[in-house]
Amino acid sequence: MSGWGGTAFLLPGQGSQFVGMGSDLAAELTEVAELYARADELLGVPLSDICWKGPDERLTRTENAQPALLLHSYAVWCSLPRAVREGALLAAGHSLGEFTAYLVAGALSFEDALRIVRRRGELMAEAGRKLPGAMSAVLGLDPDPVGVVCRETEGTVVPANFNAPGQIVISGEAKAVSRAGERLLEVGARRVIPLNVSGAFHSPLMEGARVELGATLSETDIADPRFPVIANVSAEPVRTAAEARDLLVRQLTSPVRWSQGIERTRTLGALRYVEIGSGTVLTGLLRRIDRSLQGQAVGDLDALRTLAGR
Repeated sequence: MSGWGGTAFLLPGQGSQFVGMGSDLAAELTEVAELYARADELLGVPLSDICWKGPDERLTRTENAQPALLLHSYAVWCSLPRAVREGALLAAGHSLGEFTAYLVAGALSFEDALRIVRRRGELMAEAGRKLPGAMSAVLGLDPDPVGVVCRETEGTVVPANFNAPGQIVISGEAKAVSRAGERLLEVGARRVIPLNVSGAFHSPLMEGARVELGATLSETDIADPRFPVIANVSAEPVRTAAEARDLLVRQLTSPVRWSQGIERTRTLGALRYVEIGSGTVLTGLLRRIDRSLQGQAVGDLDALRTLAGR
């Protein structure tokens, strides 16, 4: 195995997108330009223009952001030196990024992955319109008091993302999220920050989307991943297609156990972490989870050349 053996690849989720993502790669690398053109053809929408020209409001729509993020991450993955890709010990993706993780692990084809995440985005946006909800980031509290407050709050509100120690996201009905936020400040939260989202993701309000996504995935070919993927639902490595299919469906109404998943990668032998795609959110969370963990983000041509030692 190359010097990159033991690498854990991290795949970003919704919120990391930005106008211009991937444009420098496509301008320089023919294979990336062809990949973007292929995505436009497959989806029947000008995804490359949405990624590169925006406007931001159009890119951030859930149905556009999700395939855009998957496409950018996959373009970076395909551009990595072979020795780096062959060093993959495992992959972990945050929410939408879990689908990208299965793509880079060979469990999903590019065509199927792109189609599925576009459909996932549409379903989540539709669920948000039918059952409007909200999400808020809670800073400075452990999971137990957050869970207690959510259970004691009238209405539907649940912990949705366990991102890092002291950083938890709650999700649910707007009034319930607001009431829970007020109570969390009273019991010691440092801050409660409302998030700009189109729905109550990873909460029971996504049940309709979960059912429809399950139907889509039931008709999709999924292979056993070439290397394990850490599931958001269980924070455990997934090695079979059947388990991947089940957990990807359950993910829509279950919390993202990101912090636990990163801790699990350490016990599995991860030696280094490489975030591929848009932004540096996951690299930043690494340090909050464990200061000893070292990660690097690769999302543009300069970072790719630095990684390759050019």
